[in-house]
Amino acid sequence: MAHVRKTTHSRKTAARSRKTSVRKSAKRATPKRWSQRVTKESDALDLKRGVFTLTSPKKIAASLKRSAEHSSRRKTGAYRSALSMLTFYINRAGKTLPKTQRARLEQAKVELKRAFGRE
Repeated sequence: MAHVRKTTHSRKTAARSRKTSVRKSAKRATPKRWSQRVTKESDALDLKRGVFTLTSPKKIAASLKRSAEHSSRRKTGAYRSALSMLTFYINRAGKTLPKTQRARLEQAKVELKRAFGRE
């Protein structure tokens, strides 16, 4: 009885297809939204939970200002840190951010400027 062996070519192809499926599942294990991790673990500010979902632009600006002034880990001035975190959030939300919330956050930039006396 002759035993038929598979060629090395077919074994390599099978091994390759298994490797790619392993890589894809490994990629899924990493967080999908790295920007969420940045806002939580950033060295810039210790943000209050849900600060960007507040309904008033003044409240958003006040919370960012408070966080920026009390943070000991920021690398630049309080105003610049607060504004950069707000801009970062707006930019990373992209098209998924509702227009009403985007307008509210853009108004919070103006309020932040006013709160720091940089009109």
